[in-house]
Amino acid sequence: MKKLAFILTIVSLTFATSCKKDKMQAEEINAPIADVVPKEMEIHGDTRTDNYYWMRLSDEQKNSENPDEHTQKVLDYLNAENDYFEKKMGHTKEFREELFQEMKSRIKEDDESVPYKDNGYYYITRYVKDGQYPIYARKKGNLDADEELLFDVNKLAEGHEYYRLGGLNVSPDNKIAAFAVDTISRRQYVLQFKNLETGEFYPEKIENTSGSSVWANDNKTVFYTKKNPTTLRAERIFKHILGTDPSKDVEIFYEADNTYSTYVFKTKSNQFIAIGSSSTLTTEYQVLNANTPNEKFKIIQPRVKELEYHISHFGDHFYIYTNKDGASNFKLMKTPVDKTGSDNWVDVIPHREDVLLEDISIFKNYLVLEERSNGLSKIRIKRWDGTADEYLPFDEETYSVRVNNNPEFDTDIIRYSYNSFTTPASVIDYNMKDKSKEIKKEQEVLGGKFDKNNYTSKRIWVPARDGKKVAVSIVHRKDTELGKDTPLLLYAYGSYGNTIPDGFSTTRLSLLDRGFVYALAHIRGSQYLGRQWYEDGKLFNKMNTFTDFIDCSKYLIENNYTSADHLYAMGGSAGGLLMGAVVNMNPELYNGVVAAVPFVDVVTTMLDETIPLTTFEYDEWGNPNEKEYYDYMLSYSPYDNVTKQEYPNMLITTGLHDSQVQYYEPAKWLAKLRAHKTDNNLLVMHTDMESGHGGASGRFNALKDTARDYGFLLEMEGIKE
Repeated sequence: MKKLAFILTIVSLTFATSCKKDKMQAEEINAPIADVVPKEMEIHGDTRTDNYYWMRLSDEQKNSENPDEHTQKVLDYLNAENDYFEKKMGHTKEFREELFQEMKSRIKEDDESVPYKDNGYYYITRYVKDGQYPIYARKKGNLDADEELLFDVNKLAEGHEYYRLGGLNVSPDNKIAAFAVDTISRRQYVLQFKNLETGEFYPEKIENTSGSSVWANDNKTVFYTKKNPTTLRAERIFKHILGTDPSKDVEIFYEADNTYSTYVFKTKSNQFIAIGSSSTLTTEYQVLNANTPNEKFKIIQPRVKELEYHISHFGDHFYIYTNKDGASNFKLMKTPVDKTGSDNWVDVIPHREDVLLEDISIFKNYLVLEERSNGLSKIRIKRWDGTADEYLPFDEETYSVRVNNNPEFDTDIIRYSYNSFTTPASVIDYNMKDKSKEIKKEQEVLGGKFDKNNYTSKRIWVPARDGKKVAVSIVHRKDTELGKDTPLLLYAYGSYGNTIPDGFSTTRLSLLDRGFVYALAHIRGSQYLGRQWYEDGKLFNKMNTFTDFIDCSKYLIENNYTSADHLYAMGGSAGGLLMGAVVNMNPELYNGVVAAVPFVDVVTTMLDETIPLTTFEYDEWGNPNEKEYYDYMLSYSPYDNVTKQEYPNMLITTGLHDSQVQYYEPAKWLAKLRAHKTDNNLLVMHTDMESGHGGASGRFNALKDTARDYGFLLEMEGIKE
């Protein structure tokens, strides 16, 4: 979602002379200056003036082969900023390439996923040397069978600057694959079909979908979601009959409330197709027997404001993960399939004040719960017959674990993934019956230099200004001495209840091995300490997100982990909003900031219902059409609060086709910062003219983006190799 100088800081006497010379050369390069075209916007008796509103382009303008004068002016400005970035950072080009090659060298290029079994086939995702994209394949019955090629995305992507294949979904008879393609990077997918027996592609192409689809059990009926072409809200469910004209598809459901989105999925039991409607705080489901796709869907429980529930099916019951009756950390309930109203729901796993229930997985003989307690993820396994109830043991102080790829229902094996700041990812099969486990795969870190014993991680608790304790997870090399000269990168997100895991990163090694400390702040707005931790970082509590990050920054400085001359901050999307807020509030704490696809023009965006995702997010940020919310959002909106003061060195990134945070938000912010800041620190922006919110497609292109960001940080430290 908005839902991440060349003027060197003189870091030591050793670099003083060269830095001074570079600074003089850098000052000869003039930054692009955006035209000032004042636009007044008035609401609630308050008038704001936006000098850079003119930078907005529609999708049609961006994609025009014959751009008009205004469109060309905007594109020229973005390209001028890209040129400025290369001129200011041009001397780091070789180093960035070195970083890229270093990161690439750690990756096993001819890698392969652990096969998982689904409906009689083992499915495999693999990569080949120099291949940007995955190859999808399968084997029938056992792993010794001949491989069937499903999709070689490298070939499909030929001729495209951006290419993403998603929504791969095989029919129940294993003969036809539905899949979806995005070649623009706006998450508007074209749904297509392939005959897996003949290799032929069906002629029908269904445009402007969410990418996902669901097969009925007749192997010919497909349900899918269409988006509003302007707002990109997923708002309509259609039914398609394979081999027919998509223009004749029947609309099954329209979500009329523009604060909701809709989606369709199939229960793990394969007995029901479900349509979900959700806003930030409320959900509703309706179901249909997958054997009778022409019947009508039936509501499970009509929507009730702030009632969240999610359904799974097992036997004669729906199992419901919900916050009903004030269960803020969620609980598990069940109800008969023929009596689904909430009056019939009964507790299976009751609510607990100190444990957040994050997800469930249902097997024939077992119920698996994913929980979070004191910030740490846990996996709990219960037998349905009540003879066993256990937690899997994990020993590290910080780690990430999650259940994944378990489509089989009648099995004793659960698959989960585990990694930590110092431990590469492992895929593990655990036998819930005999309690044995098998490590199916450990992530290989190539290059011959990585040894996990060279690194150490820990978790510290930082007192926030209101007395709350904020966890910060930290990793660095054991031979890195902590002190005021130690470079430290502090990362955070802090919105939507999204908890960033303490996970391993091969690319991060390029910072750690050059003396950086990496720290992840679990600030309010996530669910690290339960649902209340999220509630305390949204709407009228949003300021806690920013002050938590600032308090963590001050703590790291005051406790000699680093100093303001060597502290760096990074965040993307809503984490980019975080970056924008903290540099307005306490710019003196940071030597450099990377703001990726930053959501910084909060008030203007949330007042514009034509912008993708706006109405859907009122429950997260508030609706500024109401004065109370307008005033509060205006108090922290980064774009509106830029002022005449010194700012840190800053790198801003965006994508021209971003559907979640429109490119013009960071572009306008950059222009306003440049017009107001009173320092000579570096301020640059890079716009990917081919991509959107997720950055470049292809695994190697994504590494180049990371090398660019890390190159900026290392440049600020005077580290050149």
